[in-house]
Amino acid sequence: MAITIYDIAREAKVGIGTVSRVFNSHPNVTKETREKVLAVAKRLNYQPHVYAQGLARQRTNTFAAIIPFFTNYFFIEILQGVQEKISSIGFDLILHGVNHPDEIDESLRRSSRRGRVDGIIFFSMRLPDTFAKKWKDLEIPIVLVDTFHEEFDSITVENFQGAQTATEHLISLGHTNIGMITANVKSDPARIRLEGFRAALKKHTIEVNERNIIVSDVTKLDGFSRDAGYLAMKEMLKLGTSLPTAIFISSDVQAIGAISALREKGLRVPDDVAIVSFDDIELAQHFGLTTMRQPMHRMGELAVDQIVKRKQNPSALPIQMRFMPELVVRQSCGAKKISPNIEDYVHHKDINEVAAPHD
Repeated sequence: MAITIYDIAREAKVGIGTVSRVFNSHPNVTKETREKVLAVAKRLNYQPHVYAQGLARQRTNTFAAIIPFFTNYFFIEILQGVQEKISSIGFDLILHGVNHPDEIDESLRRSSRRGRVDGIIFFSMRLPDTFAKKWKDLEIPIVLVDTFHEEFDSITVENFQGAQTATEHLISLGHTNIGMITANVKSDPARIRLEGFRAALKKHTIEVNERNIIVSDVTKLDGFSRDAGYLAMKEMLKLGTSLPTAIFISSDVQAIGAISALREKGLRVPDDVAIVSFDDIELAQHFGLTTMRQPMHRMGELAVDQIVKRKQNPSALPIQMRFMPELVVRQSCGAKKISPNIEDYVHHKDINEVAAPHD
C-alpha cells in the first residue's frame, strides 16, 4: 500500500494540513517542523503526487462538494471515497449542504468565487441551466455525480437498466403480482427507476397495476429514507389480500423501513413478500437485502480524479462515465439458487429478527 500524507502526519506527530503545507512550500511552517516532516517522508520513501503538487503551488488545495443531504447513506459512502482520494493528494474538502432546490444557485455561487476552491463535485441534483451557461467562463472544473449534463463531466449509474434488472429478477422467480415503492419522482434517480420498473413489466407482458405503485411525496431526503419506506409500505398494506407478492423498492434504506411495516403486520420477508432494492449500502448486507449494487466508493474516487484531469486539460471534451449496477442476491428475494458470481453475501439470519436502526 502506498504511503500517504496520513502516514507522514502520524509519524511526524503533526496535522495533515501541516504536511500539505510543507510539501507545497507554504511559508507558514517553521524550519524545525519542515525538517521533521521531510525527514519522516524520506525515511518512509514517500512519493508525492506530482499533479497534486503542481495544482497546489498556485491554488487553494481545496475542493468543494455540493450535496443534498448529509444524512443519506448513499452520499455518506460516496463521500468516503471522495475524502480518501482528496486526502491522499494533500487537499481539503468543503461540504455545502442543500436542503431545498432554491439553495442550489447560492451554493454554486459561493463555491465558484475566484480563489475559493480548485474544483467542485456536484451531487444528484439538476444543474441549473442558467448556471451551466456561464460556468465555462469561471475556469473552475465541475464534476457531476449521480446526475447528468451534456456539457460537463459526469459519473452516473444506469438507473433504468438497474431497475429493469431488479424487476426481471423477481419475474424470474415466478412473481407476476409485483409492486414498486419509489422515492419522490422529482428526483431523477427515483423517476428513472420507476420507468425501468414499468419497462420490465411491459417487456414480459405483465400488466402494470397502478395500485401496486406507491410514489412517495416525502420531500425530506427526496423520499430516500427509512421513514418514507415505512409510510409507503403502510399505504401498500391497505391493498389487503391484493398485496403484491414481490416489491421492488427504489433504495435500500426505504426497504429497511418497509420491512419494519411488514413485520408490524405479521408478514415475513421473503415468505410473504419478496423484496429487491437498490444501492447496496453497508446496512443492506445486515438486513439480507437483495439489491442492485452501485460502486459508491469508487464513484467518489473517480470524481476527484476527473477534477484533476480537467485541471490539466480544461479544453478536453466532457466525459460521461456510466456504471451498470450489479445484482447482489441475498435472502430478501427468496431465490433458492444464488448466482455463482456472488460470494459471501447470503445472510442466513431471519431478516425479521434484525432490529431496524434509527435514522
